[in-house]
Amino acid sequence: MIHLLDSSLETMLRREFKTRFSDPVDISFAPPDGDFPSPAVTVPAVDLFLYDVRENNGLRSQEWLVRRGTDGFAVQERPPIRVDCSYLITAWPSPKVRKPAEDEHKILSVVMEVLLSYSELPDDILAEPLRGQDPPPIATALQPGHLQSLAEFWQAMGGKPKLALNYTVTIGLRALPDIRTRTVLETEIHLQTINGVHS
Repeated sequence: MIHLLDSSLETMLRREFKTRFSDPVDISFAPPDGDFPSPAVTVPAVDLFLYDVRENNGLRSQEWLVRRGTDGFAVQERPPIRVDCSYLITAWPSPKVRKPAEDEHKILSVVMEVLLSYSELPDDILAEPLRGQDPPPIATALQPGHLQSLAEFWQAMGGKPKLALNYTVTIGLRALPDIRTRTVLETEIHLQTINGVHS
């Protein structure tokens, strides 16, 4: 499921980048460590590093959904588990530009505008089975993330500190199978009269 979210975000960003940049901007999901960018990444690039995945307990539901079929069975659907996927987003300009920091900020500004445009990810960029989820994937940008210290993060990555955006998408996961049970769709009541009394 996570790789499908990556693919959906890449589709959304590439679609927007085509109208906002004259030159292609690559998209990566690799750790932004001291060896980034790798030969597989062409700069300028945007890196979406997924650093944290956890259940959103505030959106947990205990209510089961019941779908009744015409075959005499009902399917009890467990509510989806809501999961927060948090990304640290950085921009990597080409070293050939005259002002790398300015180019980096320009790229991040465009990314920021795109992310803030969607509080829910648009259905047309979502890969199956993310498409049609109820509720749809919710996106939160520029809010505090789950990293305790950005300085410690960059030290652990072995790279130089960079400007970064925090971005979290909440998706629904069905971890357990549904339950199919026999259900009563119709009830017949038979009455008979005994000595003038219905029973």
